[in-house]
Amino acid sequence: MEDTSLLELCVEEDVIQILCRASNSSTLEKSLESLIEVSRAADGRADLASRRILPIIIQLVQSLPYPSGRQFLILTFRLLRNLCAGEVANQNLFVEQNGVGSILNVFRSARLCSEVDNGITGIGLQVLANVSLAGEEHQREIWRQFFPQEFLALARLRSREVCDPLCMVIYTCCDGNPGLFTEICSGCGLPITREIIRTTAAVGFGEDWLKLLLSRTCLEQLYFAPIFSELCLAKAEAAEVGDVLFSPEQAFFLRMVSDILNERIEEITVPNDFALHVLEIFESSIGVISPGTKTKSGLPTGSTAIDVLGYSQTILRDICSQEGPRDSDEDPADAVGLLLSSGLVELLLSLLRDLEPPASIRKAMKQGESSKGSSCTSKPCPYKGFRRDIVAMIGNCSYGRRQVQDEIRQKNGILLLLQQCVTDEDNPFLREWGIWSVRNLLEDNAENQRVVAELELQGSVDTPEISGLGLRVEVDPNSRHAKLVNVSGTE
Repeated sequence: MEDTSLLELCVEEDVIQILCRASNSSTLEKSLESLIEVSRAADGRADLASRRILPIIIQLVQSLPYPSGRQFLILTFRLLRNLCAGEVANQNLFVEQNGVGSILNVFRSARLCSEVDNGITGIGLQVLANVSLAGEEHQREIWRQFFPQEFLALARLRSREVCDPLCMVIYTCCDGNPGLFTEICSGCGLPITREIIRTTAAVGFGEDWLKLLLSRTCLEQLYFAPIFSELCLAKAEAAEVGDVLFSPEQAFFLRMVSDILNERIEEITVPNDFALHVLEIFESSIGVISPGTKTKSGLPTGSTAIDVLGYSQTILRDICSQEGPRDSDEDPADAVGLLLSSGLVELLLSLLRDLEPPASIRKAMKQGESSKGSSCTSKPCPYKGFRRDIVAMIGNCSYGRRQVQDEIRQKNGILLLLQQCVTDEDNPFLREWGIWSVRNLLEDNAENQRVVAELELQGSVDTPEISGLGLRVEVDPNSRHAKLVNVSGTE
């Protein structure tokens, strides 16, 4: 585009001349491209800051109309993004010159067009993200002009190139001003979080800013429940799909939270309210398990109900793996203690009993014995790995917790757990988790060890479930650890 065209766009001539002299270029377009290249380096940014180029760029942004000046706006946004990358002087000038408002006006103009311009919006948000890193004053100015309506409008754009920097802006502002986490997760802020999650569920994400935001709000603070509730199906949607408990966005949200918890399992002690709410979701989703419900894949399965069941269970599994007060009947104050006092073990044993036997046990059973079973009422694993996750949760709960070891024995669950120490094509690593669970059940628990010994003497363990696979249970008399060995004696 020639400078004569720029005059038609109402760009002041002195702005063009200043930028051309600063870059030793003949046209504004070449000037911007040259300055973008210079501003890639820290020394270049510092030099341009000393020459106060940024206010001229802000003035240019204010002069260029959208959409006719789109190409020049993109160049100016790219230059602003570079200038504000870690250069405090430029970051301060940006706020002083109302760069926030200037970019916001471009966003509003772009929204008036028939086709949404995600490209220029994404670059503009990257500018704000760099500015937000400068400190509280900059963060509050962005928040003041964008929260809630402008953030909400941006969150509704189903675009990864918009959503990623938007999450960075919101997270950085909240991280510098912790009280803002409450605003984004309550009242008029909740729709923003809802739309960000819906966008991410639809288009995915390339950076981890949303995961950082959800980690802070859901795993370190108490906003999991309101966000989950906000993602429920609208009344009109629920009427269309019938009697459905959960929305696809709720399943995606649980998947995100499960991934975050698994990644940060050594760092985070989850709030008690979070654990109890996930248990409530898990209990509500159990109804999906039926003789006719089975998918051949692991999580995610593509079925909303099964994914909610699976991801709520994996979250509980990881919660139960966390260290906390053990064998403290007087103080079940940690999350695992509260889950146990809410009947988690009984629920898991009941689910395990209702499932059809593992594939390897079914194959080992005699035809006559298998025909006597209640195959018509037993339920298949709704997804690949469901049984393994139940056994893993039981194993995690019983590690170092005498009351759990005793409860499982009292509920006749020891043989049931022994039957899980097998390979199963539908449940990868089931055997390993089964051995882990049995080991935890027997460790330092003479009563449980006695039950296993009696089962062996009675032939209860020497059944198709165990001996048919060439296995038996042995307890090391010194370490008191249980292990499964081949009948031949080779592990």
